Amino acid sequence: MAAWTAVAQILLAAGVLVALYRPLGDYLAHVYTSARDLRVERGLYRVLGVDSRSEQSWRSYVRSVLAFSLVGVLLVYALQRMQAWLPWDLGLPGVGPHLAFNTAVSFVTNTNWQSYSPEVTLGYAVQALGLAVQNFVSAAVGMAVAIALVRGFARRRTGTIGNFWVDLTRGTLRVLLPISVLAAVVLIAGGVIQNWAGFTDVSTLAGGTQAIPGGPVASQEAIKLLGTNGGGFFNANSAHPFENPSGWTSLFQVLLMLAIPFSLPRTFGRMVGSHRQGYAILGAMVTIFLASLVLLTVVESRGMGTAPELAGGAMEGKEQRFGIAATTLFGSVSTLTSTGAVNGMHDSFTALGGLFPMLNMMLGEIAPGGVGSGLYGMLVLAVLAVFVGGLMVGRTPEYLGKKIGPREIKLASLYILVTPTLVLAGTALSFAIPGVRSDVESTSIWNPGVHGFSEVLYAFTSAANNNGSAFAGLTANTPWFNTALGVAMLLGRFVPIVLVLALAGSLAAQDKVPATAGTLPTSRPLFVGLLTGVTVIVTALTYFPVLALGPLAEGL
Repeated sequence: MAAWTAVAQILLAAGVLVALYRPLGDYLAHVYTSARDLRVERGLYRVLGVDSRSEQSWRSYVRSVLAFSLVGVLLVYALQRMQAWLPWDLGLPGVGPHLAFNTAVSFVTNTNWQSYSPEVTLGYAVQALGLAVQNFVSAAVGMAVAIALVRGFARRRTGTIGNFWVDLTRGTLRVLLPISVLAAVVLIAGGVIQNWAGFTDVSTLAGGTQAIPGGPVASQEAIKLLGTNGGGFFNANSAHPFENPSGWTSLFQVLLMLAIPFSLPRTFGRMVGSHRQGYAILGAMVTIFLASLVLLTVVESRGMGTAPELAGGAMEGKEQRFGIAATTLFGSVSTLTSTGAVNGMHDSFTALGGLFPMLNMMLGEIAPGGVGSGLYGMLVLAVLAVFVGGLMVGRTPEYLGKKIGPREIKLASLYILVTPTLVLAGTALSFAIPGVRSDVESTSIWNPGVHGFSEVLYAFTSAANNNGSAFAGLTANTPWFNTALGVAMLLGRFVPIVLVLALAGSLAAQDKVPATAGTLPTSRPLFVGLLTGVTVIVTALTYFPVLALGPLAEGL
């Protein structure tokens, strides 16, 4: 019965996504190519001093992204530190400097890593003015960067790739805000709370008293998922009944996470003038997505491990309302889209089951990836795949009429190396520096041994890939983890963005070369297979040794 339920959920989700693919993808393309500004947008441009008809070079685009994000970090940090003086503070004190830095960086980078329990740490003002606002604009930044790279492929002999402020404004006002409003209404109808009630004292079944928090949850929940952010209003995230009351709201949240990332390949195909190119990118995403989901569901359903086998299943840490299949579906989607939300605890997955959420992030979260970041990550891998294909047949690599030369390959290679460097260096330093190791082992790790190592590895994988999920058995609210993970989030977000925008500028400056008999077709199943293979092999070669020390060692 459970197997049929899982299949029904997947088929229903697939049907909705297929129905959304064309209209949503075309709408996104229209948003970013339209010559018309809305009245509210023109007002914002006047306030910001932006000329919406003036485009930017890739360097200017980078400066705008970094300046806007820096202001966001400072504002969110300041709001947390001054919380006690803000309205709706719920009597909570200001957040400490290390945690405030980590949280500010986390939400500005679209990571939403949370080293704290939100309902007892942050008041409504910080949640709404700081975190919810960043949920919108950090997602809009990701979409803007992806569109800038698509323009690089689509344009000829130009020094510009668009206007960041226009892309940011349109992504927020025309895409994320209206869809989030509709999604919030649906979630409220499904039982997600939306109020300003503060804490309510209730009597428990055992005769005690417990303070139950309220809050504007539905509005934040909608953009948390649509923008692939992931930060929960409550510590239990989407396993909390106030955030995720039932099975159908859980499936609706899955659809919110997937809607934009799976529609962006259509946007890409339309903007470069070939829908078949969009289908090829989509094909690679779907292949990896289905393989990961099926393998995780099979492993978790079998309950591999001494304790699960004796108990007859591996239900510890999984929401009883949803069951194994709905938990693995949510977990796969969450880690394949850089969302990081959970409706069960990844730390409680079986040893080999816990490998797959980690591996999903190590793949680069490109199947379909975060809002915007998944598309530009997959396109960078497509550039690498074209280069590999050219080496195999001894021809000059080209992609969408653009030559892939030494500059493009260097940028793509650096992009691929950034995240593994941060993950492996952060994990190694946590155990190599004597003072840090002592603190990590005595304070942070509650599960010593191989699983404890996996928890640290997962934390840095999540931070560097801007995912935000955790194994949940690790106490990360320490000076070391708050600082180290914060740095990993910053570098893991903005160094790749700089490289992507540099690649966009390099491609936009080129003229298109005509296809010849030696041009590798990039819209056929052969290329989909090549792109999928390159993605998996690059990841396996990079991470296999460290995985052998953690989840593989524990599982075997």
